[in-house]
Amino acid sequence: MQLATIGFFVLGLLFLIGGAEILVRGASRLAVAMGISPLVVGLTVVAFGTSSPELMVSIQTAISGQPALMVGNVVGSNIFNVLFILGVSALITPLIISQQLIRWDVPLMIGLSLLVLIFVQDASLSRGECLILALGLVAYVLFTIYQSRRESKAVQAEYAEAFGASSAKARTWPVDLLLVAGGLGALALGSRWLVDGAVAFAEALGVSQLVIGLTIVAIGTSLPEVATSIVASIRGERDIAVGNVVGSNIFNILAVLGIGGLFTKGGIAVSETAIAIDIPVMVAVAAICLPLFFTGSRISRWEGALLLGYYIAYTAYLILSATRNVRLSVFADAMLYVVIPATLLVVGVTVVRSLRQKEAVG
Repeated sequence: MQLATIGFFVLGLLFLIGGAEILVRGASRLAVAMGISPLVVGLTVVAFGTSSPELMVSIQTAISGQPALMVGNVVGSNIFNVLFILGVSALITPLIISQQLIRWDVPLMIGLSLLVLIFVQDASLSRGECLILALGLVAYVLFTIYQSRRESKAVQAEYAEAFGASSAKARTWPVDLLLVAGGLGALALGSRWLVDGAVAFAEALGVSQLVIGLTIVAIGTSLPEVATSIVASIRGERDIAVGNVVGSNIFNILAVLGIGGLFTKGGIAVSETAIAIDIPVMVAVAAICLPLFFTGSRISRWEGALLLGYYIAYTAYLILSATRNVRLSVFADAMLYVVIPATLLVVGVTVVRSLRQKEAVG
């Protein structure tokens, strides 16, 4: 493999991360300076900004005729966001879960994941289905604006502090506009280099584009979410750490698949492997959030370790599958018949115990 290919891949990754950071900061300050609620900025502009690498990569893969990378990027990013980012963040400090996430955003994330699974049963995601997802993005933003008007001043102040809203008045609009434009430019250039490098990796290693998208590209484009959530956890903004992940997952489905799919000529072809394994895993990962979030309205350290362990297991499965390792069937059986049932049992007992505690308090 040529060093130039590796160099462009790394540069593309750096441009994506830097571009996303510049875009988030510039757009959030600009939005707040225009009088938009800090909560709306946090749930829309910031979530969209941290998901913008996935969107740019998605559009680039559509233009380049590499739809498998697009699907792998979205599915892999959503799995990575929940299992790895929430896992690591919870290990740093237990995460607080807001009631809005439990009542609205997490069920929406689960519903959208199921919708994607239903859409791809014919082995494709048509442009009409992508349009439905893109229109869903508009509806989600409008609903978030409506919800923000009902939030308390304390919540709005929290988002303002977390995303630098307090310094908005100290900056000029031209500077913020330049930051937004510069961030978008860096994202566009970085996505081009990253996709070209990922395709070269896949061809050189004999690994499918889907696997590359699920691992290298998904992890790379999710680094803004990693930085945002981990920093928020360290700073004690624990509910924001969770909200960033859930919001980004929603945007990945609605914006990345929805808008990205509109750039394809005949829709997005979806492989049998993605339909049978990877997308169902994305649905399961989204679904497990609800009972975990419900128990005590927090993610404890042991639950964080559980999430992180499952990401390691999922990555191990991808590697064994890609290399056609003889231990794959043993590993899959152990996960399917031992680890997963044991996890469901423990989570179920925890949920029942939490319900009884709430009844006793009530």
